[in-house]
Amino acid sequence: MAAELLNQEQIERFNQDGFLLLPNFYDPGRDIRPIHFFIHSLLGILIRKYDLPIRQKPFQSESFDDGYQALLAHDRRIGGEVYDAVKQIPEFVRLVAAERHARLFSQLRATDLPGIAGGGYGIRIDNPLEERFRADWHQEYPAQLRSLDGLVFWSPLVQITEELGPVHFCVGSHRDGLAPVHKEDTRNPEKRGAYGLVLANKEERLARYQQRAPLTGPTDLIISDFLTLHSSGYNRSQRSRWSMQFRYFNFRDPAGVRMGWCGSFAAGVNFQEIHPELVADEPDKA
Repeated sequence: MAAELLNQEQIERFNQDGFLLLPNFYDPGRDIRPIHFFIHSLLGILIRKYDLPIRQKPFQSESFDDGYQALLAHDRRIGGEVYDAVKQIPEFVRLVAAERHARLFSQLRATDLPGIAGGGYGIRIDNPLEERFRADWHQEYPAQLRSLDGLVFWSPLVQITEELGPVHFCVGSHRDGLAPVHKEDTRNPEKRGAYGLVLANKEERLARYQQRAPLTGPTDLIISDFLTLHSSGYNRSQRSRWSMQFRYFNFRDPAGVRMGWCGSFAAGVNFQEIHPELVADEPDKA
């Protein structure tokens, strides 16, 4: 039998806080460097595709995204091309499905049937000063569904600083259950789908909790409960914030069984049809 990956203290901390930081969980050479190299190679292909006068530096893991900001400056739409491409990197997909992630899930959730959320994994790219795709305070479940019993695995591909914007967590918020939401943010009409969901009575709800925003780096892993309130930080730097994220769920969870383990926005499912009781009528005016 394989050794357990977490000790009892870590399990209790996760159950109490709703998230857990595992420093140096990944091997930099085996797990992270191949993904860095692939991204660097893809950027080189796009520089040549568009015949751009961008001189990309030779590959180094610390500067794997060299040339990306210049691509964005030439045409922001190329950023979408990169975003769609990097989620298909074989080294990344193999890491998502690594057996140790299933072991972590099984140990935290005491289940023998963990699943990987289809459409729920990718490499996120948060560009400097962009608000449209920044994730405001939310729970993961409305945007993912699959099962109420789920975990987010999040790991940065760059060293996270205050300027780059760490993920913020509301400590212990998962223990208060599902939070009502509004379907769209009238103050940010460009946000759609999962990005447009807004917590009902957001400021009042957030005030209940202590917040933490761990500064992490490549090889670190944060595991978060599907019901833990969290938000993306503001990227005020001159570099994009690259991070890996994927979701596991419990096939044995009764709520997941009832809904047939369906996905949410990415699968074209209307969250309101699954949980009409959680969608408030009007956005907050404050």
